[in-house]
Amino acid sequence: MALAGLATFTSCKNNDEFTLNGRIENPGGIKKVLLYETDSLIDSAFLNENNAFKFRRTSLQPNFYTMVLGEKNFLIVAKNGDQLEFEANLADTSNLYKISGSTDSESIRKFNKISNDYGKVYQNIQAEYSRILSKSPGLKDSIYKALMPRFQKNMDEFSTKALEFADQNKDNLAGFYAVGTIDQNRYEQQLIKYADGIKGKFAGNKAVLSFLNKMNELKPVSVGQPAPQFELQTPQGKMVKLADLKGKYVLLDFWASWCAPCRQENPNIVKQYNTFKDRNFTVLGISLDKAKEPWVSAIKKDQLNWTHVSELKEWNGVVSAKYKVEGIPASFIIDPAGNIIAKNLRGIELENFLKSTLK
Repeated sequence: MALAGLATFTSCKNNDEFTLNGRIENPGGIKKVLLYETDSLIDSAFLNENNAFKFRRTSLQPNFYTMVLGEKNFLIVAKNGDQLEFEANLADTSNLYKISGSTDSESIRKFNKISNDYGKVYQNIQAEYSRILSKSPGLKDSIYKALMPRFQKNMDEFSTKALEFADQNKDNLAGFYAVGTIDQNRYEQQLIKYADGIKGKFAGNKAVLSFLNKMNELKPVSVGQPAPQFELQTPQGKMVKLADLKGKYVLLDFWASWCAPCRQENPNIVKQYNTFKDRNFTVLGISLDKAKEPWVSAIKKDQLNWTHVSELKEWNGVVSAKYKVEGIPASFIIDPAGNIIAKNLRGIELENFLKSTLK
């Protein structure tokens, strides 16, 4: 695709606005390009007879914009004075495109190439899982365990690349974009460190400000921090303090009887509890139930033979707010000194962590 066809749209540089000139090959039935800022539709442009379009907007600071063409999205960064030129072939299944006129946007394009490469590996693993499962549905857990190391290796390698890219681009929004592709639960410490490193940058950017606030909220309950103390009631009316368990490794498990993923994970927690309960390890279940009866019934049915407490306030509980729990299942592993040493480990990851820690 040649950029020469965009020449009719170029003009003298105006530092009071930015321009985005684009041309689309093989648009199919698409006639209009939509432009979003965050989640808000701010502009639209029809394709002309050459399948070209143009936007003029103002932005005092570099900001994220998303072009939507049918089912495909393209992210750019722009600020006043930029003259961006964009080309895409909608028949290209790789979602590759060309962008110039904005260093941040060009860097995002490069990162997207990295992301796409690792995404293909993930898709291949997922396809292999589905293919084997269709032939042997009774071996679901075994298949999952066999493929999980490959999936985890791929995700870890991608996350390492993303963090390296973010560090190399910490002075521009392309680095911030890369950070947004990383699993927050698994790489919380790295994201908090990144957030500390960009404080004071990108002033006025709502997405960055939201991220910084989020990381600042999570810091008190991140790995390495003392676990917030609390006292809650068991189904029998006994008051239990977290401090009562000091000296043990504790899996603090936030769950609820109505939470299907929690109930699916319970057999694994039962297995780990039975394996490690004689190695200075225990579980403390904190339910986000609202009524006592279903809570107690689930404890009995799932054979959760450890201490359970609850405020019976669903999402309005003080303790879940202290621990910044926004979804369940959520878990924290606390060491004998009372410090958080791991978060949100499930399945084989929980088993492996306990094996390596409780030797």
